[in-house]
Amino acid sequence: MESSSLHFAHRFDQVSGSAIREIFKVIAKPGMISFAGGNPSVTALPDEKVSELAVKVLKENGKALLQYGATEGYPPFVEALHQYITETVGFQPEAVLPVTGSTQAMDLLCKALIDPGDTILVENPSFLGNLQCMRLYQANLIPVASDEQGLLPEDLEEKIRRYQPKMLYTIPTFQNPTGRTLSFERRKAIAELASRYHMIVAEDDPYRDLRYSGEKLPAIKCFDTDDWVVFLGSFSKTISPGLRVGYLSGRPDLIRKCTVGKQSSDVHTANLNQAIVDQYLRQRLLPDHIRAISSDYARQLDRMLGHLQEISGLVRFTKPEGGLFVWAELPENMDAKALLNKAIEQKVAFVPGTHFFVDGGHENTLRLNFSNSTLEQIDQGMNILKDLILQESRR
Repeated sequence: MESSSLHFAHRFDQVSGSAIREIFKVIAKPGMISFAGGNPSVTALPDEKVSELAVKVLKENGKALLQYGATEGYPPFVEALHQYITETVGFQPEAVLPVTGSTQAMDLLCKALIDPGDTILVENPSFLGNLQCMRLYQANLIPVASDEQGLLPEDLEEKIRRYQPKMLYTIPTFQNPTGRTLSFERRKAIAELASRYHMIVAEDDPYRDLRYSGEKLPAIKCFDTDDWVVFLGSFSKTISPGLRVGYLSGRPDLIRKCTVGKQSSDVHTANLNQAIVDQYLRQRLLPDHIRAISSDYARQLDRMLGHLQEISGLVRFTKPEGGLFVWAELPENMDAKALLNKAIEQKVAFVPGTHFFVDGGHENTLRLNFSNSTLEQIDQGMNILKDLILQESRR
């Protein structure tokens, strides 16, 4: 068949694939120092404990785990998940749905809610993977202004009135890509605006447990009195991204629609993986594990921030209290894509910030990940970036 005779669906017209995944092809090269992905540290992946738990659950209930399961989730995990959300996230869940990573949660929300042309409000910049998901559902993406404390409620309300959106997508805690955290008052304001204007808020919070300093903040969902906030959670950053276990919690009618949508996506999230995470919750293993990995991540973050402080050519950079990312801004005449090409030649990678903006632009920004590099690699890689930025600033 000639390629000219093949016509793809129009939903792909504005989707070219993940820029991060393209960069991953480069960072696989031996000796590459990667500040590009959002991977947990290899030392944070509990392979021995997961192996132990897998053997345990297979011995106890192996036949059932290896059989088809309910789309609604592995019942013991669903039970443990209700308790975990209540005790750890801080709200009483009405309904939950285990999903194959919180990325699937966003896909199911779009499947349940979004018709072509519907408006979704998004932070600007925002997580590239979910921007791509929304574009595949042919949504009209409208950016909302932010500052160091997250989304600006005034601009959010103005955009709600002008565009009448179906949904707001936000990452309130240690946001990807900026590392910023939405303030207490703005969390409350967003919940109030959602109720006032009958707008779904997709609260994506996969980094909330990775806090290294400062005070824990309540989820937006904790201020939700009328069921307009849907909470997206994940165990990818705290246990293992390879297990692909996340969850969706919100109003029962919406969770039911997402459940029906999931039936035609993957039938159900892997029973064995749900059972392993269930044991993490039931045996109360997660708090100690998070404390251990957070201690290491705090040192890695501090080391990267120390290097950024020494780069005179930077306009500004964020100073997160947790999460996995730091956001940096170069002088306006500097192109992060060109800088990346030169950095790759010296075996250092990052993600240019332009990919995270709805309308592109902002070529002078970049996202840096610290969790997947040792302290020595951070020293080496940041010194290379410092020299390259200095060279570019002198041109």
